[in-house]
Order: sequence, then structure tokens, then C-alpha cells
Amino acid sequence: MVKTTTTRYDVAEHLRTPEEMAAYLEASLEEANGDATFIAKALGDIARAKGMTQVARDAGLSRESLYKALSGDRAPSFDTILKVVSALGLKLHAEAVHI
Repeated sequence: MVKTTTTRYDVAEHLRTPEEMAAYLEASLEEANGDATFIAKALGDIARAKGMTQVARDAGLSRESLYKALSGDRAPSFDTILKVVSALGLKLHAEAVHI
């Protein structure tokens, strides 16, 4: 019997363009259901795709702080989210929800 080897899937390896990064963030925002750590993890995936060192520098954060904030283990401050989104070259958008 032939053994099948698998590798861990890393979404960051597939986020190559700003448009793909924006689409991934948009999908994550829709799926998050108010879970800030879910959004932080998605931003971490995008930051890894772009390069954590450069994103940290552009956001004015240490690389260690950026890793902690975007690990998905805790909810970063909104200030940090805004800095990271800007450093990634992305924008957040608001849309009216009709309930």
C-alpha cells in the first residue's frame, strides 16, 4: 500500500495579489459573526503573505507585537486593527444591514 503524505494548508501561500487579500478579508468579515479573534487571525494570514517584518514596520509595531496581536488567541485593540489594515493597503467598509 502506498502511503499518502499531506502537508499543512497555509492560506498565506495563496494570497498573492492585493485583490485576493481584500477578498479574503471581506469573506472573513462576513463569516466572523462578531468574533474579533477570527478577524485578527485573517489579518495575520494576510500579513504573513505580505511579509510580517514589512507590515510591522508600516504599522509602527514591533514584529513580536504584530504576531501576538494577529495570532487569533486574543482580540487586538481596534487601534491595532486600523494600523494593520492600513499597513496592508486595505480599507474597511461599512454597509447598512436591513433587519
